[in-house]
Parts: sequence; C-alpha cells; structure tokens
Amino acid sequence: MKIKKIYNFLNKLSPFEIQESWDNSGLLVGDMENKITKIYLSLDLDLELVDNVEENSLIITHHPLIFKPLKTLVPISYSQKIAIKLIQKNINLISMHTNFDKTHLNKYVMKNIFRFEYEESEDFILTANIDMEFNEFVTYIKKSLNLDSVNVVQCHDKISSFSLTTGSGMSLISKVKTDIFLTGDIKYHDAMEAKARGISLIDITHYESEKYFCDALYNELNEFKNFVIIQNSKNPFKRL
Repeated sequence: MKIKKIYNFLNKLSPFEIQESWDNSGLLVGDMENKITKIYLSLDLDLELVDNVEENSLIITHHPLIFKPLKTLVPISYSQKIAIKLIQKNINLISMHTNFDKTHLNKYVMKNIFRFEYEESEDFILTANIDMEFNEFVTYIKKSLNLDSVNVVQCHDKISSFSLTTGSGMSLISKVKTDIFLTGDIKYHDAMEAKARGISLIDITHYESEKYFCDALYNELNEFKNFVIIQNSKNPFKRL
C-alpha cells in the first residue's frame, strides 16, 4: 500500500487544511509513493518506539516531530535524533494534531472516557451540562482518567456545566463560559487568571488527556486495520 492512499483517507477524515497556522500536521518524513506494510499509531515519537518499529513502515502520531525548520540534521536534539533514525530505517511519518483535536480527539474523550454528551463545540472547546458537587466531579474525573491526584482551582461548590480541551488549552480561558474547565499544562499564573475570572479548573495533564489519540484514530481505520499496530509512546513524567 502506498503512503498516498492512507494520507488521502486521513485528509478526508480530518482535513489537514483546518490545522492551526502554527501547527505542522501532514506528511513530515517520507514520500507519497513509498510502499508500506505496517502502520503504527502513537501519541508521540520517542527513541525506544522508533527502535522497535519495522523498516519501510508508517507511523501516525498526534504531536508533530518537527514544528520549526531544522537547520541541520546532526544527532543533538530530540527531533534531530529521531528524524535521522526515521530516514535511516525508511520510516514515514504523518502527524495529525490540531486538525484531529477539532474533529475527533476532544469528542472522543468527552463521550468515551468521561461518558458525557457535549452540548456545544467551538473548535477546541466542548461544553456539557451536569449537576454534581465539586468534589464529586473531581473524583469522577480522576477515576475516568485513572489518576491518583490532580491539581484543581475551586471557585464553585456545585458544578452545573464544564468545558473540555484536551492537551494544553489555557490560552483559550477567555472563551470558557462554564463553571469549570478541564485541560492540561496549567501553570501557576494560569490558575491565578482562572480564579480571577471565577472559573474552576482541573488539570487533567497533557499526556493523560491525549493518550487516547490512538484509540480514537484506530476506530476510524476500518479499511486499514489489518495493517495497524498501536504502540503508544510513554509518559516522560513519573509521579513519586
């Protein structure tokens, strides 16, 4: 199977043209005419994963390996080391980032992980109505994501609505109109900003909220499932 066949399918599923201007989704390494026999799905690329992937294959990731142009290809940085290995092993790389966030990933987490139906959708933000105590809702989210603990900002005792953006969504805080916002990578000053706005927060972490990329995409690959292997990257963080 040629790369262009799976690329065209992915482009219809979640058009690359709707990615954000700063993003770099699409075919990052390889050639549309290259033939592959296996497709690997992963949130990210790491050296261990690339070592284990067979030659002449395709990896589809959520996060792009390359965001800015590489001036050199010497094994110094994370992206350079991996790019060199991909080329050496003739491994092709397609990334589906902000386009897939908008069309699939946020909706998959809302419906399949949190078990809520969203009421509204605006690019990266999904909203849903609920009726839960704050602590009850936090416990529910922790259990859904299999997290032992989460950082929170509490501005409400009862929650009647919440918003979700997987990954890193605090730049969108001005668009949040619900009682509580669930996203990852929340920094100290982000928390202060949310508290000033009267918006509660749960930091669902970047990895734990987006690790479902593989499952969300796999569900759509009926035509290609005989080729697909899920080999998700590992969370670089460890809780002690």
